[in-house]
Amino acid sequence: MTTTVRYVTPADEADWRALWKDYLAFYETSRDEDVYAGTWKRILDPEVDMFAMVAETPEHGIVGIVNFLYHSYFWGPENRIYLNDLYVRPEIRGTGAGKAMIDAVVAHAKEHNCQQVWWFTAEDNAVARKLYDGVATLSPFVKYQI
Repeated sequence: MTTTVRYVTPADEADWRALWKDYLAFYETSRDEDVYAGTWKRILDPEVDMFAMVAETPEHGIVGIVNFLYHSYFWGPENRIYLNDLYVRPEIRGTGAGKAMIDAVVAHAKEHNCQQVWWFTAEDNAVARKLYDGVATLSPFVKYQI
């Protein structure tokens, strides 16, 4: 199965929104309509450093999304990329769509002189972690939050 990854266009809103809702449901959460609309608006705004891409196949259309953003950090002048959300429809998982989206974000990082791409996932997300273990290094850091 051939997977193509590209930046979203305004015409992708319904597919992006449906997949982002599925992603949030996987993590047992949801957002109000104003969050979906506001996030989509920021993704499309060239003045905001928030981005989204979709993965698509000729057979199935849009099958996945990846959302990411830039952030500065204190240890160097380059931006880093936080990969905020990565989701592939369950029936497509294992076909390379997830890896293709990670590769596209890494290519974006290199093209825009970003120092690093990083993300979190749930400790028990075994399917995703199998992919992540093959493409990245597991960080030794522990997350705290207030």
